[in-house]
Amino acid sequence: MQVILSRDKWNQVARGQVLAIGNFDGVHLGHQALLGRARQIADQKKVGLCVMTFDPHPVAILKPEKSPGVLTPLEFKLRLLEKAKVDCVVVVRDNFDLLNLSPEDFIDRFLMVQLKPSAIVEGPSFTFGFGRSGNIETLKAIAATRGFDVEVVEPVHIALKTASDAMVSSSLIRQLLENSAVEDASLCLSRPYRLIGQVEAGRGKGTELGFPTANLKPLKQIIPAEGVYAGNVLIGDTLEDVCNGSAKLPAAISIGRARTFIAEHPLLLEAHILGQKTGPLYGKWMALDFIEFVRHQQRFESVEKFKEQIAVDCARIENILKINEIL
Repeated sequence: MQVILSRDKWNQVARGQVLAIGNFDGVHLGHQALLGRARQIADQKKVGLCVMTFDPHPVAILKPEKSPGVLTPLEFKLRLLEKAKVDCVVVVRDNFDLLNLSPEDFIDRFLMVQLKPSAIVEGPSFTFGFGRSGNIETLKAIAATRGFDVEVVEPVHIALKTASDAMVSSSLIRQLLENSAVEDASLCLSRPYRLIGQVEAGRGKGTELGFPTANLKPLKQIIPAEGVYAGNVLIGDTLEDVCNGSAKLPAAISIGRARTFIAEHPLLLEAHILGQKTGPLYGKWMALDFIEFVRHQQRFESVEKFKEQIAVDCARIENILKINEIL
């Protein structure tokens, strides 16, 4: 897959491809449906499929205070787009002038000059141009006089544990994660939510208690709500390793503040890998795949009570992961 990361290389993109424009954060079921249809059209036309995406999100440039949390860092998003059979990705970065073009100028001064697509595939809520002033009807009207087709792919609706009929969207997935509903988030994503970062030195409390943990310093991603989760872990030497690989090490994942031990409560992300000896992990890259919420965090009256609860959590999580693997 061709990846264009800088503006001075936009001219390397083949013209006449089928184009999909969007942030594609999460590359969720809705995105997958849109990309699948775009792939079909590209194959029919015998051209490539190009995605134009943004890093950071356009809102982070235009209105930083309203910037949404990130589900998929760029490196991981690129791997997911590649799995979706995208041929080329154009990453738009901090191009303030581009984001402030009128809808007509965005088409004429950018798309028709740099990419000249044969078709554009979008969802019905697609907006573009300054202040999101252009919509899907604007795009269709402009396309009629510029020589490219427009196809609209409807949103995907699925049944969740928390809703019988939910429209899949990045905003919904962010909300689910903030409410610890990682199983529903997984349904929307068609895979477990993955949190990525590097292992950093911790307090050593887990080792003292007999449950050593790897402490994650995450990339700028949404962190699920505080609690204990069943999950899987992937360890790698590079960011690419943990974006490409499959997480298979069963783990008890804890997100919370060390209220039992210290007065100040920094947020800690810890993974106790079950039944495995991994050796020193400091400086390694780690991915946490969230499978199921187990319980909320709580303060314990003694270290012994805390140890007892960890043992109960680990036993329950082992059972959850065994069942999940069978399913």
